[in-house]
Amino acid sequence: MQQAIATTTDGANIPPDTLAFYRDVLFTLNEASLPYMVGGAYALHHYTGIDRLTKDFDIFIARENYSEIHRVLSAAGYKLDLAYPHWLAKVYDKGEFIDLIFSSGNGVATVDKTWFDHAPRARIFDVDSRICPPEEMIWSKAFVMERERFDGADVAHLLLAMGRQLNWQHLMSRFDPHWRLLLSHLTLFGLIYPMHRHIIPAGVMHALLARLNEEICTPSPSEKICGGTLLSREQYLNDIGQWGYRDARIAPIGNMTAQDTAQWTAAIFHKKH
Repeated sequence: MQQAIATTTDGANIPPDTLAFYRDVLFTLNEASLPYMVGGAYALHHYTGIDRLTKDFDIFIARENYSEIHRVLSAAGYKLDLAYPHWLAKVYDKGEFIDLIFSSGNGVATVDKTWFDHAPRARIFDVDSRICPPEEMIWSKAFVMERERFDGADVAHLLLAMGRQLNWQHLMSRFDPHWRLLLSHLTLFGLIYPMHRHIIPAGVMHALLARLNEEICTPSPSEKICGGTLLSREQYLNDIGQWGYRDARIAPIGNMTAQDTAQWTAAIFHKKH
């Protein structure tokens, strides 16, 4: 028998058993005073009002809190799996799951204390929770440029809804040294919403364009590095596998190990099969 659908306080429709699972995990984390933030589609709805049906429920945590979260949720009867040690774990219950996210898939947007310092409170599934700050959402989403998924529309919608309230200095610091990526999204915003292009502070655009002009006048790096892997785990495999480019995700350039990237690449095959 098909279950009735319950409507959450933020507009998304999910089955009652799944909703009970989500709410219980949030309650359990609150009872244990373990810090977390709700992200993904529910945080996007909080800021933009966009309702998007999704099977994912994303909870953002600091990596150093995972062991205690594992202990508390395991004691509550849930199974946990550190699926990708560099960025994500999963909580399972009767075929449903929650993602526990502590970084981005490319290892760049690591959850740190600053996320929590600026995370607003909201009622999610009628549970008092914190929401990922819009600056951090823009930072992490800006890198998602897979062939089958592009989060640029989410970035544009967050800029439209929150641009006048953003901490632009903090956002620009997050993107350093990937300031070109921020500039690209801000440039696209003016194409997407010509009427609202002035939401982006002129000083921000001038600063980024000054960096671009300065870079144009300096010699290009001599080392073959592919930064495309920061945007897509699949579309630049030829570059790093056959064409001799270094993977910008791997330390000391990036924050990931060769083992991390190998596991993340292997997941492409499993996802397709």
